[in-house]
Amino acid sequence: MSENRAEKVAAVEAVNAAVAQAYAALGFPHPVGAVRWVPIEQVRANDYNPNAVASEEMTLLHTSIAEDGYTQPVVTIWDPEEQIYVVVDGYHRYTTMRRFQDIYASTDGFLPVVVIDKPIADRIASTVRHNRARGKHSVQGMGSLVFQMLSAGESDETICRKIGVDAEELARLKHVTGYSALYRDAEYSPAVMTESQLRAKAEYKKEHPDEQIPKW
Repeated sequence: MSENRAEKVAAVEAVNAAVAQAYAALGFPHPVGAVRWVPIEQVRANDYNPNAVASEEMTLLHTSIAEDGYTQPVVTIWDPEEQIYVVVDGYHRYTTMRRFQDIYASTDGFLPVVVIDKPIADRIASTVRHNRARGKHSVQGMGSLVFQMLSAGESDETICRKIGVDAEELARLKHVTGYSALYRDAEYSPAVMTESQLRAKAEYKKEHPDEQIPKW
């Protein structure tokens, strides 16, 4: 990229920062008010995105960006240790620029991003909410996210609230990744199980008649 272009991008960044401060002063401290253009080399995909997109949809996304430009920024967090932006939502918009030279060239490799500041469990929940709001997520991917949130110390109740699932779905997601098996020998009293958990257990037994029901 030419030095002149770099100077212009820096000038735009300064304007965007001022706009973001103005929005915050008005009581609108939303990330969308602070869109930044950063070199895609400073952006990295996360390792917990459950959203699977077919090749046909990726092709359509490329066409959409080629024809209409980037209409939505990629949601990221800033990792101060690695000095890099990590994708929370918008992985496929990010990947499109990485994969297609025409998209890369259209912005000189600068990707529009917004930055949120959240710990890992909340970032995972943000990814799930974005994907579920669009109606796109894979069961295995969701199970993996739940596993990570549980490992981070989040309670079942908190996970259900943050990612919009009920106890039954959470129980199934735990089983998908084998999380339940980690506690197979733990003793639980039926008296402390919720009604929905009991229904989920009965449903599991119906779907897997020859398999021993895990102790949830």
